[in-house]
Amino acid sequence: MTKRFVSEGHLIDSGILPNILNIIIEEGAEYHISVFRIGKTNLETSRIEFDLVCQDDEQLGDLTKKLLRIGCYEKGVTESVMRPAPKDGAVPDDFYSTTNHRTEIFAEGRWREVADQRMDGVIVMMPDGPAVKLLREVREGDPILCSPQSVRVFPPERDRQTDIFGFMGGEVSSERSVDVAVAQIADDLLEAKQQGGKVVVVAGPVVVHTGGASALSSLIREGFVHGLLAGNALAVHDIESVFFGTSLGVDQRTGRPTHEGHRNHIRAINRIRTYGSIAAAIEGGEIDHGIMYETISNRIPYSLAGSIRDDGPLPETEMDMVAAQRQYAGIVKGATMVLMLSSMLHSIGTGNMLPSSVRTVCVDINPAVVTKLADRGSSQALGIVSDVGFFLRALSAKLTTSLTHA
Repeated sequence: MTKRFVSEGHLIDSGILPNILNIIIEEGAEYHISVFRIGKTNLETSRIEFDLVCQDDEQLGDLTKKLLRIGCYEKGVTESVMRPAPKDGAVPDDFYSTTNHRTEIFAEGRWREVADQRMDGVIVMMPDGPAVKLLREVREGDPILCSPQSVRVFPPERDRQTDIFGFMGGEVSSERSVDVAVAQIADDLLEAKQQGGKVVVVAGPVVVHTGGASALSSLIREGFVHGLLAGNALAVHDIESVFFGTSLGVDQRTGRPTHEGHRNHIRAINRIRTYGSIAAAIEGGEIDHGIMYETISNRIPYSLAGSIRDDGPLPETEMDMVAAQRQYAGIVKGATMVLMLSSMLHSIGTGNMLPSSVRTVCVDINPAVVTKLADRGSSQALGIVSDVGFFLRALSAKLTTSLTHA
């Protein structure tokens, strides 16, 4: 059984070609290259056409799916097959499941780019073109793509410049210089600010526990952050630190537990619930600094997604998970860079919403957190193994120095 495939891009130095050939060999199939044109400059792409030779239809089908997902497409591609959704929230069984890579489908005789790209969705032909929808968003009669052979995806190519993403390529490691990473991320944030990029921060309460709240507050105040995604706990402990100088009852100056400090986070929640909202407490002069103060005062979009373990919660915490997901997706839409700061579950959830083209940096003291994020599909997430408080203080100091000398 034979089928011809095409792949285009920076195939050699970005590692795409070895990946294609390795998959074929590992599956016990063969390939015969018929066309191989190598780009001669940094801007010129390469192109390869090859015949995939398989033992039977089953092997051919399995390999076809794998090759399509790494950027190959069938030569002589046919028109997309669209089948109507049988009911709200359900699709035909042979639907195409999306990746987080930029995607095109062959429809109406041409390749058309798919909007709202994210993983684990379906492609729906909308009046203005194909777009990704989540299963729960599908409505009866929506035209659903059911022909993976009419799809081509564009995995992100390895960064060919010497920047943070080249420096951090490869396995997660605690041996890389955090100072070098901080300097390069600071450059990326400055560039984003100058060029109108959108930076979203996903943060966990460890930011407060490790003394990073003032540094993150500074980043928000100076205009480097354009969206904040978190849970109830980040806001609670940020506000606790403002009211009582503690985080989880531990004095942030001495590092020692305070008398009955275990009550402080509940006291903080109670005070906010008495006011009715965090914003009302700010207006009333109760909160005059901190992460939530800077976020709300500077009108930065934010979402606090609730969980089963939340105390209170704060009035702003969204306990409807579907609604919280919508809030997250709305804030992260159009992001050019996402900083994930010691919040594994919120980081994984956000990663599932991101196209693979979005620059993503995950900072955590535990290397396994970054590994889990990559294992769940966000392979573009690159990790810095560091205490998040130290990282944020170093990043804020670097940005302050850069702005002073600008």
